[in-house]
Amino acid sequence: MGNELYTIVINGKPQGPYALDRLSSLKIQPDTFVRKPGMDDYKEAHEFPELRALLGFDFQQTAPQYFASFDQRLLATVIDFFFIILGYIGLMLVAFIVVTEKTERITLFVSFSPLVLITKFLYASIAEASIKQGTIGKRLLNVKVTDMMGNRISLSHSFLRNTAKILSVIPLFFGYLYSFLNRKQQCWHDIAANTLVIKDRLI
Repeated sequence: MGNELYTIVINGKPQGPYALDRLSSLKIQPDTFVRKPGMDDYKEAHEFPELRALLGFDFQQTAPQYFASFDQRLLATVIDFFFIILGYIGLMLVAFIVVTEKTERITLFVSFSPLVLITKFLYASIAEASIKQGTIGKRLLNVKVTDMMGNRISLSHSFLRNTAKILSVIPLFFGYLYSFLNRKQQCWHDIAANTLVIKDRLI
C-alpha cells in the first residue's frame, strides 16, 4: 500500500501523483478528490481507509450529487435491447432449423416475442443489484443504480424498481419524461422505489 501513487485535486487541478507518505504534508481535506491508478473516477479523501488512518479523517456518508440524464438512460436502454433482440434473433434462427414452413416461422417469431421484455426485466433486475450496479448499457455509459445514499440495492429492491416501471410507462411514458422536472432526474419508478441513477463525477 505504501508504494501506491495518489493524484489529488487542488484548486480544481489534478496534482501528483504522490506516494502515500507524502500526502501528510499536503493540505488535504476530507472532501478533497483523490484518485489511484486503476480507478475509473475520483473519490473523496475520507473514502480511502488508508487516508483516514494517515490524516485522521472519519468516513462521511454523503448522498450522490451527479445524476444520469434522460438521454444517457435512454441510450443505455437502447443498447440493452439491442443485445437482447440480437440474442432473440439468434434463438429464432436456431428454431427455424426445425420449423421450415413460412407461416409457422412467423407464428413462432411473434408468439415468443414477449421473451424480449421478460428477459429485459429479469436481466435489468439482476444486473442492477449486482456489484456492477447496472446493465451492459449503463456500464458502457458509466451510470449505475443506487439507493438514495449511493449504495448498492438488494435484489428484491431491484425487482421492485423494475416492476414499478409500469408507473412510468402507462401514462404515455410521462413517468420517464418527469425526470426533466425532477432535480435528481428521477423517473416515477425511481421515486416509487427510492432509487437514483447516478453517473461518475467529471473533474
